Amino acid sequence: MLMLAILLLPGLSLLLIVMSRIEDKLHEVPQPARHARRSRHLRLVHGGRTAGADAGESDQRTAAA
Repeated sequence: MLMLAILLLPGLSLLLIVMSRIEDKLHEVPQPARHARRSRHLRLVHGGRTAGADAGESDQRTAAA
């Protein structure tokens, strides 16, 4: 019985330390997100949108309606 108590003591102290760190992480105030500069957005289509393409699409939408 004494051996069990001696072996459990380091395990429980390790569990206490780990749970304390996890609790500290959960209660931290999140820092604001780091956003990319406005000029550096991800473009999924090569060339991106152009003013001419937008105007042509809107004309087609109004003609269809």
